[in-house]
Amino acid sequence: MQLIDSHCHFDFDVFDTDRMQVWHQCRDIGVERLIIPGVSKPRWPALFDLVNKEPAWYAAVGLHPWWVAESETEPAQLQRDIAEQLQANRCVAIGECGLDGAIVTPLEEQEPLFRTQLALAIDLQLPLIVHACQCHGEMLRLLKEYHPGRGGVIHAFSGSEEIAREYWKLGFYLGAGGTITYERAAKTRRAFAALPLESVLLESDAPDMPIQGRQGQRNSPAYLPLIAGELAKLRGISLEEIATQTRRNTEHLFSL
Repeated sequence: MQLIDSHCHFDFDVFDTDRMQVWHQCRDIGVERLIIPGVSKPRWPALFDLVNKEPAWYAAVGLHPWWVAESETEPAQLQRDIAEQLQANRCVAIGECGLDGAIVTPLEEQEPLFRTQLALAIDLQLPLIVHACQCHGEMLRLLKEYHPGRGGVIHAFSGSEEIAREYWKLGFYLGAGGTITYERAAKTRRAFAALPLESVLLESDAPDMPIQGRQGQRNSPAYLPLIAGELAKLRGISLEEIATQTRRNTEHLFSL
């Protein structure tokens, strides 16, 4: 089994004490590659230091909506900052970026910076890693307005099958993570059971988004096989089929 974690914050400080130990554990159980999205400008240097040392780790660069308020940056400056990083480093996508309707920062403040990253993705022909929380209407409106040619992935998708299919029509994959391991997440579980497997990526979102039974613990990319196993159960197919198709999907999206 060969799996790719399409979304893992392996650069976060919580992994500083045992990062390589966790990585060896991942390799032993078949998690062979990681996509590590950037979330804020102060964190970018440490992220690139990591991925430049490990060929199986891939970086994306972006400004996450949670860090918009503290960034105090204008769209034009953000454009320059991201473009500079893309020229200097090995990146496979722009992100994590997007909109979040559940945080204090108003969507009106988040949207201009997300628009900047959408435009960059189009100009540089890169896929997007998109955070969309309690804002699917707004997100779909912007994606239809810009229609980025390389598409991307809706990270940690937790909506309905109907919304998921709208994203897929626009060229955006759906990220399946720990949410699908919770029986109470019935709507999301139904969506991932019904969507074309060609539209699905696997992700841990470690250290966040813990799986069922590990609430309150640090999440790990080493738990990705458990997410894959749950997806196999939901769809009534083998774990090998899940591993093979989601790996192909991830390789295709990020040109790995």
